[in-house]
Amino acid sequence: MATRIREKTAKIAATREKRPHAFARHIRISPNKVQVVLNLVRGKDVTEAVAILENINNASAPVVKKCINSAIANAENNLNLSKQDLFVAECYVTAGPTLKRMMPRAKGSGNLILKRTSHITVVLDSKVKE
Repeated sequence: MATRIREKTAKIAATREKRPHAFARHIRISPNKVQVVLNLVRGKDVTEAVAILENINNASAPVVKKCINSAIANAENNLNLSKQDLFVAECYVTAGPTLKRMMPRAKGSGNLILKRTSHITVVLDSKVKE
């Protein structure tokens, strides 16, 4: 079971994402609704992206803003990058687990209600390469 542990961990460390990133998991908003907001901020400067998210009227905007701010904090504290040099390189949403609920209907039947969740990923990158 524990064969080649050092080799496996070295391979994982080599393929790990080096850019600052943040995740928001199990968010109770449909991925389709989050995708609309992510399309607005993709490729933008982080200060511009945060300003867009503060002024947009969408339920997923505060969650995406929180995820971008977390990635900014990771960049500043862990990688010693400046906030002015960062931009949103990648941001995407994937479907999380779906909560299945029932709505009672006529004559003893029921309809299925799907309450979808999202996993949001934000990856930043520096404009100035060192």
